[in-house]
Amino acid sequence: MTQAPPPPEMTFQRSGRDPAAIGAKLEQWLVTALPPGADPSVSLLGGIDANGLSSETVLLDVTSTHAGVRDTKAYVLRVTPRPEDIPVFASYDLQAQYDAMRLAGSLSDVPVPEVGLAEMSGSVLGTPFFLMERVDGVVPPDVMPYNFGDSWLFGASPAERAALQARSVEVLAGLHSIPDAASRFDFLDPAAAGHAGETLVARNLAKTRDWYAFASTAEEWGGRSPLVERGLAWLEANLPADVGEPVLCWGDARIGNIIYRDFAPVAVLDWEMVSLGPREMDVTWMIFAHRIFEDLASMLELPGMPDFLTADEVREAYAAAAGVELGDLTWHEVHAAVMWGVIYLRIAARQIHFGEIEAPEDPESVLYHRAMFEAMLDEVGA
Repeated sequence: MTQAPPPPEMTFQRSGRDPAAIGAKLEQWLVTALPPGADPSVSLLGGIDANGLSSETVLLDVTSTHAGVRDTKAYVLRVTPRPEDIPVFASYDLQAQYDAMRLAGSLSDVPVPEVGLAEMSGSVLGTPFFLMERVDGVVPPDVMPYNFGDSWLFGASPAERAALQARSVEVLAGLHSIPDAASRFDFLDPAAAGHAGETLVARNLAKTRDWYAFASTAEEWGGRSPLVERGLAWLEANLPADVGEPVLCWGDARIGNIIYRDFAPVAVLDWEMVSLGPREMDVTWMIFAHRIFEDLASMLELPGMPDFLTADEVREAYAAAAGVELGDLTWHEVHAAVMWGVIYLRIAARQIHFGEIEAPEDPESVLYHRAMFEAMLDEVGA
């Protein structure tokens, strides 16, 4: 099934860089990064526009000579966004993402793309970048959302959807089952980036609070959200005391960040939100991301996929895959709603910067999950 093109208001500019300049600079750098005589040639194939608004992602082929044989390899270039391109996150530790992917791929059976050459000084493209293997397959689209009725996943059979759901949850279970996560991934503790708190959950909340402070004081807009602030206050007042052992949390744990073949994951992508944290954080994010799309489908009177990625089914599948019963998800649901609010504020700031929308008088008008968020806070007594 062919995905319909997105409407103009859902088409986002990712970067102001010149693609031709990227290719030329990469070729010059590869001459020094590859063995002598490699004679590298770079062919840019374009960016990825369907999903993601965080790091810049460019598809490319690199042709080079090794042992007298000319060969072409397929890569994805991941580049830290420039400040002038209004990044989604307050900071990007590309080295941490690189190391997390490398370790996750070697310490688990989760299909994490192999990471390769990296340049972390920013001297070549202006910001750090790395290359990783390019994996063929299909991704559930974000624009337009896969549950809106015109996507390969929407058109799949119930059995195929169930298989994809179960295998996607197994990705989380596999990452969370990596032993000694607290020591192996200590560089992902939010404390390493200066986010203070007595517990790991408190430090992850501090990271979110600092992110909102960055988003709400942006020069392009500075849109504060009383709703987000209300959520943050409730989270602070209701910090869970016991969250179990820390695990490697992928962070942006959505099916839209997975490449599939035959409804099975073949590549787990987008590690900008990776962290140490409780396993409930990842599981809730996967559930909540679909819930947001379902809420949008309902508002537009579209059929959606209401029986897919439900909280009960995901919890049951996770317990079967990980052998661990999850705790209460309420706190993490509110945390997810807050983080989605910050994401929407940053997306709006970027659209304003690139002239795609006018700055709204009411900043919360850009929170697509506003009604759901308000109802959630009312329910918990925030």
